[in-house]
Amino acid sequence: MKQTSGHILKSFATVFTVAILFMSCGDDYQRVGEEAVKPLFPQGVAQNFTLTYTETVEAMSTQDSASSRVVAVLRSPLSEDFDNQRFKFRTFPKGLQVDFYDEKNQKSVIVADYGIVYSQTNLIDLQGNVVIESHDGKKLETDQLYFDRKNNWIFTEAAFKYTNPEDGTVMDGEGMDFNKDFTFFKAHKTYGLMTIKEE
Repeated sequence: MKQTSGHILKSFATVFTVAILFMSCGDDYQRVGEEAVKPLFPQGVAQNFTLTYTETVEAMSTQDSASSRVVAVLRSPLSEDFDNQRFKFRTFPKGLQVDFYDEKNQKSVIVADYGIVYSQTNLIDLQGNVVIESHDGKKLETDQLYFDRKNNWIFTEAAFKYTNPEDGTVMDGEGMDFNKDFTFFKAHKTYGLMTIKEE
């Protein structure tokens, strides 16, 4: 009997010692930098898709029917939807092309290597070989461009090249902002060739 209770006591002491060892091996390491970032997973992924934005010409009530017009067509090989996050956004990691149509159905095109649409702020961030070509031949090239959808305002702080074939202008610079129709254009710092016509 004494041997059995001694054996039980040794077993209990062993289990207790191992439990204390495991409990003392806590992870107190403070994660910083990239290892502190929690991985994000999209709630949806779409491949090789086309999204068409339309609007009605006139306001409608619940029982009305009216014709609509195409405002924009977005094409991308891949889109990842992160609307499941606290700050909602959608990414286009393999690039995108957006065709915009004005009231006269004239098309302007935006192309970029990467894009992020922030749903809550209505801000679009385009990155990598961003090119805008307007229906009248004006062309803007830059590495990064932001589009504020709510105010129809486009801006960048990156270097850019703006070509206007109407007046033979090629302008290089850094930082600019303008409206989506190119009717108002403000460059922050410019250099390059510019032809000015006298009246």
